[in-house]
Amino acid sequence: MTVKAIVNYHVRRNGKQAFRFDADGIVGNLISPELIPTEVQVTDLRDGDFSVNFANDGITFAKHRSQILDFEQQQSWAETYDDELDTLLKDQLGAQEVIIFDHTVRVDDPNAERRPARNVHTDYSARGADQRLIDLLGERKASEFKGGHYGFVNVWRPVEQIITASPLGFIRASSIVPEDWMTIDLIYPNRIGEILGVAVNREHEWFYLSQMSPDEVAIFNIYDNKNIPRVGHSALDVLQVGDTKHPIRKSIESRTLIRY
Repeated sequence: MTVKAIVNYHVRRNGKQAFRFDADGIVGNLISPELIPTEVQVTDLRDGDFSVNFANDGITFAKHRSQILDFEQQQSWAETYDDELDTLLKDQLGAQEVIIFDHTVRVDDPNAERRPARNVHTDYSARGADQRLIDLLGERKASEFKGGHYGFVNVWRPVEQIITASPLGFIRASSIVPEDWMTIDLIYPNRIGEILGVAVNREHEWFYLSQMSPDEVAIFNIYDNKNIPRVGHSALDVLQVGDTKHPIRKSIESRTLIRY
């Protein structure tokens, strides 16, 4: 089964593009580069029409029940959840070392501090990943990681209830060509990062896992130094028939550094 959804692709430009956070010194003020709302067909993996695996596609889905039910802002849950993710990624990916360095709770509400990301992207360019590695480990240990196999991997899961609106969608890596990627700066008041935006390509094969529950996770690659595919992704605004009401989407994504 497929559904129709709207995603926001980036636009190819000659000059550098950027998201500017807290722009002009105003907390919460975001200036975005130009995006193109585009209708896409999205395959539901629940139907079993095709499957994905981490080695070839850079993504896998897994059943994983957490002890944590309420990811409140104070993050008193972080140590327990980090231990759970450490075990999960070692089991699922064969990781030798897992460093969990960020958790982001997203709520699809206009008043939320962090809403779902609605631009088609992956979280790091090669340069951005290299800088993040140094930021996390320091020059010496980063050099040790570079001598082996490492990657940045996200773990995404619903919070509190099944996802029925704004699910996370992914592009099959084999349907993206190098020309589709472009670097986008992330300009914060105290640092600059760099992601990869994705341009429109009608050959992209979109997929998602419908009705994901808090006991399910998506594990997907965002950078790998040994060429496991990076995964373009975005929240999906699924086109519904009629005026169906859905619970507000709430999710948590955890960014991790993996040494294989």
